[in-house]
This record gives sequence, C-alpha cells and structure tokens, in this order.
Amino acid sequence: MISLYQFLVTQKSGLLLAGVLLLSVLAGSQTTKVQLDASSDSLLLQGDPDLAFFRESSRHYPSGEFLILTWSPNGPLLANASLEPLSRMVAELERLPGVSAVTSMLDVPLLESPPLSLAALAESDSIPTLRDPVDRTLVLKEFTTSPIYRNLLVGEAGDLSAVQVSLESDQEMAELLLERESLRKRDAAGELDDEAKSALLAVERAYDLQLAEESTRRAELVAAVRGIADRYRPYAQIFVGGVPMIAADMLDFVRADLVTFGSAIIVIMMLVLAIIFRDWRWVFAPILNCSMTAVTMLGLLGFFDWRMTVISSNFVAVLLIVTLSLSVHLVVRFRELERTDPDLSNAQRSVRSAQLMFLPCLYTAITTIVAFGSLLVAGIQPVIDFGLMMTVGILVGFAYTFTLVPALMALLPSPEKQAVEQAEGGLTRQFAGVVERRGGMVLAVTALLAIATVVGISRLQVENRFIDYFKESTEIYQGMELLDAQLGGTIPLDIILYPPTPDAEPVTENVQLDLVVETSEAWADDDPFLDDPFGDGDAFGDDDGVNTSFWFTVQGRALLDKAHKIVDARTETGKVLSLSTAFEVMDRLYGAPLGAVEMALVQNSMPEAVDETLVRPYFSADNNEVRISVRAMETSPSLRRDQFLRELRDELIGQLELAPEQLRFTSLLVLYNNVLQSLFASQIMTLGAVFLAIGLMFWVVFRSLSLALLALAPNVLAAGMVLGIMGLLGIPLDIMTITIAAIVVGIGVDDCIHYIHRFRLEFDAVGNYREAMYRSHGSIGRAMYYTTLTVIVGFSLLTLSNFTPSLYFGLLTVVAMLAAVAGALLLLPRFLLLFKPLGPSRA
Repeated sequence: MISLYQFLVTQKSGLLLAGVLLLSVLAGSQTTKVQLDASSDSLLLQGDPDLAFFRESSRHYPSGEFLILTWSPNGPLLANASLEPLSRMVAELERLPGVSAVTSMLDVPLLESPPLSLAALAESDSIPTLRDPVDRTLVLKEFTTSPIYRNLLVGEAGDLSAVQVSLESDQEMAELLLERESLRKRDAAGELDDEAKSALLAVERAYDLQLAEESTRRAELVAAVRGIADRYRPYAQIFVGGVPMIAADMLDFVRADLVTFGSAIIVIMMLVLAIIFRDWRWVFAPILNCSMTAVTMLGLLGFFDWRMTVISSNFVAVLLIVTLSLSVHLVVRFRELERTDPDLSNAQRSVRSAQLMFLPCLYTAITTIVAFGSLLVAGIQPVIDFGLMMTVGILVGFAYTFTLVPALMALLPSPEKQAVEQAEGGLTRQFAGVVERRGGMVLAVTALLAIATVVGISRLQVENRFIDYFKESTEIYQGMELLDAQLGGTIPLDIILYPPTPDAEPVTENVQLDLVVETSEAWADDDPFLDDPFGDGDAFGDDDGVNTSFWFTVQGRALLDKAHKIVDARTETGKVLSLSTAFEVMDRLYGAPLGAVEMALVQNSMPEAVDETLVRPYFSADNNEVRISVRAMETSPSLRRDQFLRELRDELIGQLELAPEQLRFTSLLVLYNNVLQSLFASQIMTLGAVFLAIGLMFWVVFRSLSLALLALAPNVLAAGMVLGIMGLLGIPLDIMTITIAAIVVGIGVDDCIHYIHRFRLEFDAVGNYREAMYRSHGSIGRAMYYTTLTVIVGFSLLTLSNFTPSLYFGLLTVVAMLAAVAGALLLLPRFLLLFKPLGPSRA
C-alpha cells in the first residue's frame, strides 16, 4: 500500500491530481441542489411525549401557522385614509396561494358598537363589522377596551392594528406524518415485519420530499406577503412577524452568511497564509484543498438531499478549520524537509512529509470524529446531522489532504531562491521560553482560569429567545419588539384544563323560562333577555333540555377565571385568551355576571361568527376540556422558559387545588423548552463520556496513562473555558451554541496530539525535556500557531454578521482556537517538564 501511494505521488502525481479535481467538479455540479431547512419539524425533539400531545391537541384546536402584519397608519386608525388601503391590502393577501384566511379589524364581529343584548345576539343572523355603517367612535372604544380585541387586534392606544394571515395546512403532509408516527411507534415496539419496514422507509422519504416542497412554498409565500407589505408602506408603518417569518429570516441570514462570510474567510485565509509563508505554493495548496473538500461535501449533501439547517450550516466553516489544520501541518513538515534534506526531489519530499504526518493526522481525525460523535445522542435531527456531516467531512478532508496536497507539493515548482526557515526562533520559541522561565506563572494563570471557568459555568443558562438571534437594526427584531409591546406577544403557549374528576360527564340541566326568572330575578326588570325572546316557554336547545359542560357552570367558570388570572398576572405572558374572555364579554353585554342559564346559552345558542371567535377556539366538547391560549413575551427580560413553565404549573396546581393530570402545557414554547433541556442533559452531561473516550484513545495511542491524562487536561480546560466565558458574558446555551463544545474538543485534541507526537520524537532524539520542548515548539508548534492565526483572523469576520448565532459562532471559535493553542503550547509542555512522563532525561 505504501509503495503504491509512493508510486502515485512520485510518478503519477498529475493523474492523481486530475482524479481528485474531476471528483470535485462532479460533486460541484450537485451543489445547486443543496437546500436549507428551517421548518419547525426539523427543530423538534423526536419521540417527545409533549410533541405527540401537541399534534393531538392541534386537531381539537386547529389554529395552524400564521403571519402577523402590523398596521400603524400616518393618521387616525379608523379614518378612511387608513381603512381603504388596509382593505385593499387584505384583499391582496386573501388572494395569495397558500393563505387560508386573513383576520383584520375590518371583519371581526362588533358586539359593543353599540352593545347587543344576549337575546339580540342569539337571534341575530349576522353580526355587524367595520365594513358596515357603524359608529367608528364606538368601534374604536370596543377595540381598545374589549377583552378579546385589546392588545391583540388593536393596540391599547388605538393607533396600531394587527392583520393575521393564516396559512393553509398541507393535508397530504399531515396524513404522511400520521402514518409515519404510527409506523415508528410500531417499529419501536418491534411489531414491524420487513414489508412494513420498507413501507416506513417509503413514508419517511415521501414525507421528507413533501416537507421540502412545503418549505419552498412557505418561503415563497413569506416573500409574497413581504412584497405586498412593501407596496402599502406609503400608507402605514408595517412590520411582518410570526414564527414562519422568524424561520424565513433565519434562513436568509444563514444563506447570506454562507456566501458573504464564507468567501471572505477564504480570502482572509489566503492573505494570512501569504504573509506567514511568503510562498505562493503554500497559499495555493491549502486553500485549494479546503475549497475542494467543502465543494465535495456540499455536492454530497445536494446529491443525497441531505438538508442543512441553521444549526448544521456551520459545518462548512468548521470543516475549513479542520482541513486547513491538516494542510498546514503537511506544508510545515515539507518546509522542514526542504531545509534539512535539500537533496530530495519535491516528489520524494512530499511522500516523506505524508509518511511522517500520517499517523498524528489520523489520530487527530479519529479523535475529532469522536468529539463530534457526542452530537449524535441529542435526539434533535439538525444537531445529529451536524455531527454526521462533520464525521463525513473529516473523512473527506483527510483523504483529500493526503492525496491532493502531496500531489500539489510534488508538481509545484520550487522558487529559485528559497527562504531559509530557522528551526530555532520565531514566536513559538518565545512560548517555550515562557514555559521554561515562567512555569509557575503558567500554572497560576491556569488555576485562575479554572476558577473563573467554574464560576462562568455555574452562571450558564439554557435558554432560547428568538429575538436575540437578530440585531436591533433588523426588521424582524423591530417587528417582534412591537408585537410584544403592543399586540400581545409572539411565541404561543397552550394550557389545557380538564374537569375535576377524570370521568366527569356533561351536566344535564332543564333550562326552562321560569327557572330563568328564578335565577335571574335580580336583573329581571332591566334585562331584555327575559322578555321571552323566543315567543314561548320552550327551553333552549331541544325539548328535554341541553347538555351543559362543567366549564359552562358557575363552578367551572370560577375555576377557569382563577386560572386565567393566574396566567395573566405573569410578567412573561402577553395576551391571554380563554372561555373566561368570552364570559367577560358576555357579562358586559348582560350587565351582570352570567348565571347557569346564560352560560348554557353561550355554549349552545351563539351565532356562528361569535361561536368561532369566542367559544370554539377554547373549548372542546368532545373531550370536555378547555384551552387557555397564551402568547409569551419574547422581549421579557425575565423570560426563562423552563423556570417560567415550572413556576406557572406549580402556581396553577397549588392555587386551584388541581390534580397533576388535570393540567397539560403544550405548543411551541413547551416543545422548544424540551429541546433545550434535552440538549443540556445529552450534550453537557455527556462531555465527560467524550473526554473519557478520548482519554482511552490517548492511552492506546501514547501507550502511557500519565501522558494520556496530561494531554487531556488542556482540552478539559479549553472546553470549560469556552462554556465559562458564555456564562460570564450571558451568552445562553441553546440550539445554536450547543455545538461549540464539540468544536472546542475537536480542535483542542488535534493540537495536543500533534504536539505530543512530535515531542516524543524529539525526546527520543535528544533525551532532554527542555531541548525536546524547544525543538517541538520550533517545528510542530509553528504549524499550530500558523493554523490558529489564520483561523482567528478569518473567523473574526463573523462578528460583523446581523445574525447573532453566526456572531457568537465566530467569537466562540476564536476563543476556542486561542484556548486550544495556549493549552498545547503553554500548559501541556509545562506538565511535560514537571511530571516527566517519558522517564528521566538522558545525560
């Protein structure tokens, strides 16, 4: 195998280079098929019981996804100059493919402009809207004071309104999802035969294809809605928000960062390498290798329809780091041979460089794969994909580095006058001097950093506020801030309540007119409801009475009202809606609190428009349950999802004296919180297992337990430092930043392996720890320094991104590289000098 490799590099380097380039070109032809996916399905914890409950609950309360447009006109909100363009905009939005309904202040039922009696409401075939001749002064008062519309449809100040654009659900995709989940459950229970397993694979493929098409349609729809909003901005200030908009904007920012900063990073890397090496060969070879590796991986993603997400899109940048490191190590070794063995030909020198660096690079590739393997247990597909993409990418990068780079080194002509590189000298020799003369200071600084790391990790928060993903200057940030401040909040939370006893049956009451008089005697003289609205003495509903749910009784309402108030009192909650809201509106119309009969009327005899607005979204007759709909305030400084949910649950159970099974939380806020908590448990806690695995690999590679432990220590500190800095700076640990721990481990392990491998060779040659350290710093240390400097300068550009996760990724990558190289060039050699794991020095 070695002789074949030597033959290919020395005799057939041109053919080898052509083969690699051809493979890259073929892969590059598939890059146009690469897709970015930001669907909510890709960010959910598969197998989560709350996810199954959410899907079941969604069938009872079909709200679906929606976009929100704010409308803040230049003049009065209800003036013709505002309503006429608003009406045209609503009409345009309704005509868009993929829009199921558009809800605006133009079409909602007006119950208090002027106030309707319950009798008139029950008898009415149609409820007036703002499109009808109405008193707009009364309408504005209703909008700004109504429990339904205030701070949801219209801001309390009366100068801002919201337009909700409901999106059509894909029925075919929903059916495929149900079929997929059913087959997966049976598969987990071991009930599937080979034919059923094939059916599961087919359903999964069909669902993925349908999801991709739906994501494309949603992106086009969001763009179309934005286009319509742009045309009407002369009439009003308009912001577009909603979960689909957040997903679309994240994709746009990620796509822009991939193109803009990806290209800029390559250019900066070229400039830094040119300054370091001052030889065009050692700019061309590493950059070509990095570029071909990235293109090949993107081609594989496109060919296999392996979609990137806002999380796994970072794999391209990380792959550049790993591949550049491998390339620079080969180049530095080649340059050493140019100085020490000038009589060798370029082809011989390239083969010799590859032979000398193969084992340490192989070890670093394997340990880096192990580090990224920690992401495979996350349970969240984008995080798993990131780990798998990095695994495949490292294998491709390793293969390219030991074929493309040696072939280039063999073919590229040497300059007529080569710069002589001194093995002794340079900045890395100064690091060695610090280790020798200031070893105590190195250990003291390490101890201080360890203490700061522990403090920082103790402050680390597992959180995810989508508004923090965007800079304040962006439209999406300003729109979300406005929605939170004046229109009820952004992220949905649903609270499902069940009757006090699990087997509670609907209460049957004979609601006769004489009972109405008895129970409502105090209001009989004033309320037109008691003026025999139906013209006879029949009961409401059928002749024998009506079925009244527990929630439409006095006891049920009292329980629900108390729950509603508890939820509404939280600073993290915005608009809260439930049956309690409907009862409050009816109280206003009735002129007094509703009695049992009136609540029965609300359940059974409301007009369709009122029932759709006030009752059906918050009550499921089939399950005898009620829903409290909440919008969380993304801008609330006190929003800590997990803490908020736990405290709210404890408050409701304690103050309402509920059994735990009477209460369920669901919707996106719960699902994303589950994702975050799962990430913390599966990633941060499993870092110990990853370090244990890497420590065992060190033991096998170095054949020394003490050496393995010394090599592991700087990596533990580097990973801890990055997490500690996140805690100290208030950078939350979320779905975007969780992968940085694996990146730190992968980078740090590489540096330590390269250094120890070279240190052992130098120690075998000179038999002296001090001399071996200086020689190692002057050789492999230079490669580590060059790689670190190049990556730091290149990735610092990401701090200019408008997408905060990209900014954090660039910042934390820079910190990770600094921590890794400092640990390998300062702390690790100090440990080697102090503990002498290779035995005593020779005379």
